[in-house]
Amino acid sequence: MSTAPSSGHRSAGRDHRIHPAWWVAAVAFLALLGAAGFRAAPGALMVPLHHEFGWSTSVMSLAVSINLLLFGLIAPFAAALMDRFGMRQVISAALVLVACGAGGSVFMTASWQLLLFWGLLIGTGTGSMALVLAATVSTRWFVERRGLVMGVLTAGSATGQLIILPPVASLAESTGWRAASLVIAAAALVVVPLVWAVMRDHPSDRGVLPYGADPNTYTPPADATGGAFSRALEALAFASRSWSFWALAIAFAICGATTNGLIGIHFIPSAHDHGMPTTVAAGLLAAVGVFDIAGTIASGWLTDRFDPRKLLVAYYGFRGVSLLLLPWLLSETVHPSMIMFVVIYGLDWVATVPPTAALCRELFGQRGTIVFGWVFASHQVGAAAAAIGAGAIRDSFGTYTYAWWGGAVLCVIAAALSFVVGTRRRADSPDALGDDQAGRSNSAATPAPVTDR
Repeated sequence: MSTAPSSGHRSAGRDHRIHPAWWVAAVAFLALLGAAGFRAAPGALMVPLHHEFGWSTSVMSLAVSINLLLFGLIAPFAAALMDRFGMRQVISAALVLVACGAGGSVFMTASWQLLLFWGLLIGTGTGSMALVLAATVSTRWFVERRGLVMGVLTAGSATGQLIILPPVASLAESTGWRAASLVIAAAALVVVPLVWAVMRDHPSDRGVLPYGADPNTYTPPADATGGAFSRALEALAFASRSWSFWALAIAFAICGATTNGLIGIHFIPSAHDHGMPTTVAAGLLAAVGVFDIAGTIASGWLTDRFDPRKLLVAYYGFRGVSLLLLPWLLSETVHPSMIMFVVIYGLDWVATVPPTAALCRELFGQRGTIVFGWVFASHQVGAAAAAIGAGAIRDSFGTYTYAWWGGAVLCVIAAALSFVVGTRRRADSPDALGDDQAGRSNSAATPAPVTDR
C-alpha cells in the first residue's frame, strides 16, 4: 500500500516534523555563504597586492571584471546543468573550484595569474551556483513562501561577506594576503560535505511534496530533457522575444553595476583614498552585509504580497540617491552620515533579487529559472563593466567621484525600466502565473511564447 507524499502543511497531516524543504534551503544558504567570500575579498586585497607587486588598479579591476562576468554568464548554463545532472553534483564541484582558485592564488607572481585564479577559476565556481541556486531551490521545493525563501537564500551572499570580509581584511593587513586567500579556500571547502549529505534535486527524492503544495492538485514538473547548453539557449531565444525580458535584463545589469561592480569592489579603495584605514572600510562594507540580510529577507516577504515592479522602482530610487551623496560622505573617520549610507545601501543591496526572480517566474513559467539565469548574467555584465570602468576613472581622474555619480544616473534608468516591465502582458499571457497559480497548475504543456504587443 503506497502513501501519498506529505505536502508540508502542518494542518494537512499528523506529521509535525520539519519539512525537508527547509533543510535543503538551509544547506543552500551555507553553500551561497561559502562561495560569497572571494567575491567580497578582492576589494580588501587590492591594496596589499598593489603594495607587493605594483599592479595598477586597472589591472586588478580587469581580473575582478572577468570574475564578475563569468559569475553571470555561467549562471543560465548552471541552471540547466542542475536540471540535468543534479544540484548537489553541480554545487559541490563549484565549491571545489572556488577553493582551488582561492588556494592557488597564493602562488601568484605575475598579473596574468591573477586573471587565471581571481578571474577564471573563481568566476566559474561562483557562477555555477550564484543566485540560480536560490531560484532553483525556491521554485522546486516551495509553493508557499517562495519569495521569502528567495530572500533568505539571496541574503546568504551578504552573510558570507559579513563573516569573511573582516578577517580577510585583518589577515591581509597583519599577516598577508596569502593567509587571507587560504581562509577563503577553507570556507568554501567546509560546505561540500553538508551539500553532499543533505541536498537533493526534488521533493520526491525525500518522499514529500513541495512545501505548501496541495496534494489534490499538485502535478510534478516534467523531467528535464536535452543538453544543458541547448536548453539554456532555447530559454534565451524564448525570452528574448519579450520587451519585458530586455527591460529586466538592463535594469538588473544596472543593479550589478551599482553593487558588485562599484561598491563591492571599489568602496574600500575609495575610502582609502580619503584616509580611512582599510580595516575600517572593510568593516563598513561588512555592515552593509548585515543590513542586506534584513533588507533582502524583508524584500522576499514584500514580494509575496505586493507588485514586484513597484518594489523595484523604490529600491533603485533609494540606491541612486545614496550614490549621488556618497562623494560627500567619505572621510578619514566614520561619522553619522556615513552610517546612514551603510544602513540604506545595505537594506537595498540585493533587495532587487526576490522581485526580479518573481517576475521571471510570472512571465516565463517553466523556463523562469533559466531565464532568471540569463537576467542574472546581465547583472554580472553590468558589474564587470562597472568594476573595470570605475578603476579606469580612478586612474584617469585620481578620484572615484564621477563613478559614483554615473551609478546614480544609471539607477534612475533602472527605476524607469522596472516601472514598465510586463504591464502589457501580465493579464493575457497564458504563461503569466502568480506564485500560487504556478505551484498549483495542472498544466504540463509547454507555455506559449511571451511577446509584448
